[in-house]
Amino acid sequence: MPPPRLIFLMGPTASGKSSLALALAEYFSLEIVNADSVQLYRGLEIGSAKPTPWERQRVVHHLLDVTTPDQPYSADRYREAAWAVVADCQQRGRVPLFVGGSGLYFRAVEQGLVLIPPLDPAIRQALKEEGARVGWPVLHQRLAQMDPVLAARLTPNDGQRISQGLAVQMATGRPLSQWQQEQPPPPPFAILKLARLWSREALYARIDARFLQMMAQGLLAEARQLWEAGYDPTLPAMKAVGYRQLFPALEGRMAVAEAVVLAQRESRRYAKRQMTWLRRESDLHWLPPEGEEEAMGLVAGFLGREGAR
Repeated sequence: MPPPRLIFLMGPTASGKSSLALALAEYFSLEIVNADSVQLYRGLEIGSAKPTPWERQRVVHHLLDVTTPDQPYSADRYREAAWAVVADCQQRGRVPLFVGGSGLYFRAVEQGLVLIPPLDPAIRQALKEEGARVGWPVLHQRLAQMDPVLAARLTPNDGQRISQGLAVQMATGRPLSQWQQEQPPPPPFAILKLARLWSREALYARIDARFLQMMAQGLLAEARQLWEAGYDPTLPAMKAVGYRQLFPALEGRMAVAEAVVLAQRESRRYAKRQMTWLRRESDLHWLPPEGEEEAMGLVAGFLGREGAR
């Protein structure tokens, strides 16, 4: 049996992934697989831009509403569930279309995950502060002494990965590169990667406008329901951009208008981090804003048109 075929539709928040995904899925009879960490949670509908009931009737969707906000969902759990969806689709002759903005989830599906013991956040924070104080090249040299294999793959200013390598060494006494070598290999996949690309100005304008639309749709009331349900604000689900900024307004510590401006700003910052992640992706096809026709052509070529209606 040939390797399963997967399509990744990636991109920052508010870049129009959902509308393009629906068009592709309907035309090529694909099944959409959620790759957004917030859409996994029940009750987080408007703020996560979750597909509507009508959209779910149009196209089969997987991995939505799989847990509650007080039951955090790890990337490892997501990987196992996603691989099960891929296997099911292959048995039925369908191709899954993964759609979302959580880069770690796409990586978990494609590459698997390194299973290491949980790391003390205090260690990571201390390393982050030290890197800012003395410079990441200094910590990169320290990593080279502890884990030369990993250090050779990193640039001297890659603070996130340098701190992770040092934290793993400090917590486990073993180099991260050894943990990586021992991880089980992922199944062989044939993957087409697509991403929507906007200018920064246009994307930021879309982000600001979409959050105002979410507020008009009832996001504040949705956040209030979660708050009144007693969900701990420190839960990962409650820290999602949009919800986290509205909780102080519900508690009377901030005006709603101020919370909206703050949420828009944090959404823009989140999009910037997503773009940084995407620029490190290999074999990624960047689509222009009006790139539906180009996407159709790429998918048709990837499927040999056999998946088209």
